[in-house]
Amino acid sequence: MKKIKVVLVGGGTGLSVLARGLKQYPIDISAIVTVADDGGSTGLIREQIDMPAPGDIRNVLSALSESEETLENLFKFRFNKNEINGHSLGNLMIAAMFDMTKDFSLAIKQLSKILNVRGEVIPSTNESPKLAAVMDDDSIYVGESYIPKVGKNIKKLLLLPMGLEGSRQAVEAIEAADYIIFGPGSLFTSIIPNVLPTALKGAFQNAAAKKIYICNIMEQPGETMGMSACDHVDALHAHVEKEIIDFLIMSQLELTEDETARYTAEGIDFVECDSENIKRRGIKLHTNTELVDVNEEGIIHHNSEVLAKCVYDLMLDEMDALTYKG
Repeated sequence: MKKIKVVLVGGGTGLSVLARGLKQYPIDISAIVTVADDGGSTGLIREQIDMPAPGDIRNVLSALSESEETLENLFKFRFNKNEINGHSLGNLMIAAMFDMTKDFSLAIKQLSKILNVRGEVIPSTNESPKLAAVMDDDSIYVGESYIPKVGKNIKKLLLLPMGLEGSRQAVEAIEAADYIIFGPGSLFTSIIPNVLPTALKGAFQNAAAKKIYICNIMEQPGETMGMSACDHVDALHAHVEKEIIDFLIMSQLELTEDETARYTAEGIDFVECDSENIKRRGIKLHTNTELVDVNEEGIIHHNSEVLAKCVYDLMLDEMDALTYKG
């Protein structure tokens, strides 16, 4: 039996959490990753070298590597010496490979072979874009790391320069996919930037694959405060310019006051599961009370193994209606 072809779409730590869990299953994984980040070590490298952002790519490469634990520690290592102060080794390795190949997608492909990565990690565009946001008062702010700090409601996102076509490799992965999974991760700065390149937008609109949205557990300041799960999907659809989501996965676990104290102090609440609105849109809702982990710092996040199992079980349940591609 042919393996299910799965495309993951996103960036940041959320996509890495899902990739880490899914690589344990007998599926073919392609991860389309945003390259618009401009903060920290990534931002400094982009100032010095005209290249797409390496940070989110680095995280997913690490998550999909067969030597993940060792590689993750190595990739996260940050220097404390002169010109390379604050840079992670992973970002520097990607920058070096890009400098050698002069092609970002090729650089990631070659580095994936060296690192024994299971699956494909694909930048959404081979260019070096900037993310811009049009707010609800029609003001415009530029910079992925700056947009969430503005404190305004985001109405629309743009990639600059306008008209970027996007990665041909990403388009081919989308066209071949049986399932496309958006998230988890920052809706406006990790997920939606991947649907903005023109060729990718068209590919998502026309893809025969079933499409799954994994909703964040908590609201995100500067991005999704007050937004329900259905609002998340509506925002994604507005940018894809078509209603594409077939399934929505989210947690319904009720945590104690102590477990949510860190968030309550900042006025952050759980993302509301407005199930009736979701169903009215023809989306199948899958909820789970075991998706959540709370670490020692009180940070709430998805459990990688449980989330991956939930996704894999959903795909198996739908296999009767699935047509495998060659």
